[in-house]
Amino acid sequence: MNFLAPSRLLLLLALLALVGLYVAVQVRRGRYAVRFTNLALLEKVAPVTPGWRRHVPAAAFLLMMGLFVTGFARPATEVRVPREQATIMLALDVSASMEADDVPPNRLEAAKRAAVSFLDGVPSRFNVGLVSFSGTATVNVPPTTDRRALRAGIEGLTLGPRTAIGEGVIASLEAISSFGAQYGESAPPGRIVLLSDGTNTAGRNPQVAAERANQARIPVSTIAYGTPEGVFYNNGAAVPVPVDGPALERLARDTGGRFYEAATGGELRQVYQDIGSSIGYRTETREVWVWFIGAGLLLACVTAAASLLWFSRLP
Repeated sequence: MNFLAPSRLLLLLALLALVGLYVAVQVRRGRYAVRFTNLALLEKVAPVTPGWRRHVPAAAFLLMMGLFVTGFARPATEVRVPREQATIMLALDVSASMEADDVPPNRLEAAKRAAVSFLDGVPSRFNVGLVSFSGTATVNVPPTTDRRALRAGIEGLTLGPRTAIGEGVIASLEAISSFGAQYGESAPPGRIVLLSDGTNTAGRNPQVAAERANQARIPVSTIAYGTPEGVFYNNGAAVPVPVDGPALERLARDTGGRFYEAATGGELRQVYQDIGSSIGYRTETREVWVWFIGAGLLLACVTAAASLLWFSRLP
């Protein structure tokens, strides 16, 4: 929790001064009582003291004022609220290395299953599109709320040579831009979720794509998928395809997105769930001063009731 007007908390110093004054008055009263040497006579002529109860109204009053001052300083907290709309582009690597079977049955098939699971967790009102990239990038499905078309697009992905990560990002950006043009300035926020297992080997450099994403204010969250032991076979020859995590992490960092690593199908599904949760909600600051003012008013009522019950008067 933070305060939108923290300087107003200085009023608590006045409250501390009141506490000090109250303590000083009570000490003075105690010293005055000790002046009577005949304590037996004092007990007869003095009324029965209420003991600790006489301090309750004062303590409650000070606490009530503390709550009011805190509310006056405009306390605020961050809350997660559902987004009304968003455009998400799934960019999936379909290079030949995705045939590696370190993630059974192979990287591509496991990625397809996780992507379909991701669709189930994204709010139905969100528009989702699909881009695949190997040596080039293709917009397989433009942004849409038609989940059936998206599932068909995911299931129909096939492998190709080389890896063009930068092209995948740029194709996704163009798809989001084209879709948002119909909304004008009220276009829903866009996000790109890119999954790959390798290094960029074709097309434009991912850094160029990152700069364009920054200009469009569209974060790119990346998923490094696979294990360091990944291998696929090209004409019978084993070709090692370790995951290039640092390159994907750099792309996410440079665009304000998040970087994830997944070495199994289960981990990938969990990553997609986390991404879906983060995209489906936004964080906004809300003032909560009403809580403190309400608590102060409730405490005032309780204090008044206790004073009437014990002393037959309002404090």
